[in-house]
Amino acid sequence: QVQLVESGGGLVQAGGSLRLSCAASGRTFSDYGMGWFRQAPGKEQKFVAAINWSGSNTYYTDSVKGRFTISRDNAKSTVYLQMNRLKPEATAVYYCAAHYSFGDPGTEPGDYNYWGQGTQVTVSS
Repeated sequence: QVQLVESGGGLVQAGGSLRLSCAASGRTFSDYGMGWFRQAPGKEQKFVAAINWSGSNTYYTDSVKGRFTISRDNAKSTVYLQMNRLKPEATAVYYCAAHYSFGDPGTEPGDYNYWGQGTQVTVSS
């Protein structure tokens, strides 16, 4: 089992920044690719970003490229999502997820084995 706990969400004005963190425990963190997903009210969960086990490869949905950065610190068992130039449409609950693989962590929720409880991000216009 892997336990994931997100933090760092909050209320920010459009154009501002937030950094989300996801702390993992329970298994060897570096065995897992990690991803961030978000779910806006009344909408389906969508892929935001992912990073492979070593941090050497990252993946982003087109709408956040150039503004969001995913990173990880395996020594701290933590994955981060730095979000810059936030837009109101980024308002959602953000979830981190773990994918047990040394390959591509995937962009679909079904690719992931474990999930955090989510953290709310609200971007005001």
